[in-house]
Amino acid sequence: MESFFGHMKDELEYEDCQTIEELRERVNEYVLMYNTTRYQWGLKKMTPDEYRSHLLTA
Repeated sequence: MESFFGHMKDELEYEDCQTIEELRERVNEYVLMYNTTRYQWGLKKMTPDEYRSHLLTA
């Protein structure tokens, strides 16, 4: 979790959000991107979704 939040703080552009709803939308988009398209070295260079599927089929 600490690693995720560290990456999110570095990668998410949130400074220009005007409302809490706008911030929530950006956070939700980031989480979706993180889980589906961002490859992780610690997960055998797979996305978290790919890794989860890999474990379930093994």
